[in-house]
Amino acid sequence: MGPDALRTAGLTEALRDHSLTVQDDDNLTLPDLSDITPKGPGFNTGWTRVIAHASESAQQTGTPIFLEGDHNLSLGSILGSARHAACKNRPLFVLWLDAHYDLHTPLASNSGNLNGTLLGYLTGRSYDFLRVETPVSQDNICIIGLRSVDAAERTALQKSAITYHDMRAIDEHGISRPLTTFLGKVRTVNWLRHVYLDVDFIDPMFAPGVGTTVPGGATLREAHLAMEVICDSELLSALALVKLNPFLDDRGATAQEITDLAASALGRRVFDRPTLHR
Repeated sequence: MGPDALRTAGLTEALRDHSLTVQDDDNLTLPDLSDITPKGPGFNTGWTRVIAHASESAQQTGTPIFLEGDHNLSLGSILGSARHAACKNRPLFVLWLDAHYDLHTPLASNSGNLNGTLLGYLTGRSYDFLRVETPVSQDNICIIGLRSVDAAERTALQKSAITYHDMRAIDEHGISRPLTTFLGKVRTVNWLRHVYLDVDFIDPMFAPGVGTTVPGGATLREAHLAMEVICDSELLSALALVKLNPFLDDRGATAQEITDLAASALGRRVFDRPTLHR
C-alpha cells in the first residue's frame, strides 16, 4: 500500500510540474519462481532478482525512483545500481538516510530479523542466501541520521570503513556539512550515487507513517535541505523512498511529506509553495 499512497499523494504530478518526463512502470510482480522456496529467505531472493533487473534496466534510460515498502526491497534496487555502475566501469556511492544502521549478519543479529542485515548483504558481509557479485565498498557509503544502534552494530560500525553521522553530529554541525563533505568525495571520481531515504530518518512528529519510529530524527527543514543539496550537486542516479506504511499515517501526512521531499531532490524548492494567508 505504500507505493499506492505515494501515487495518491501526487508524486507523478509533483515531478511533472517541474517539466520532468515521468513514466510510472506500476508495481512489480513475482514471476514463476518454482526453483526457490516461496517462504523465508527464498522469497526474499525472488524479489531481489526481480527488482535488481528492473533497477539495472531503468538506469540505462533515466533516474529511477523506487517506491519500496519493506526496506529489504533495497537489496534489489541497490544491487541493480551496483550492476549498472559495474557495467559503466564507475564506482557506486550510497547515501543512506536512516535512523538505523542495518549492518548485521544473521549470526550477529539478536532477533534474526532480515530487516537488520540489508547493508550486511550489500557490502558482502552476509551471503548465506544472497551473494552480491558486485558488493558496495564500505568506503563509498555514508549514513546520516543514526539514533538506533545496538551494541553489536556499534562495534561493527566502528570497525568498518563506512562514514556515519548520528543525530548528535547533526545537532552540533547541521546537516549540510556532512552531506556536502560526502558529495565532494563523490564528485572527485567518476560517480554514480544511489540515495536511500527511509521514512524513519525524519522525526515521527512530522512523519508518523512508519513502523520503526525513533524520536529525535531530522526535522522537515533538515530533510528538505538535504534533498535540495542533493539536487544542487547533480549527483543523483537513483532514489529509493522506503518503508511508508499508510495504515500508520495521519490522514496521508507522511505520504505527502515524502512526495514533497522527492520533488525537492529533483528540483522543487520549498519557496515554490508559499503559505496562503487568509
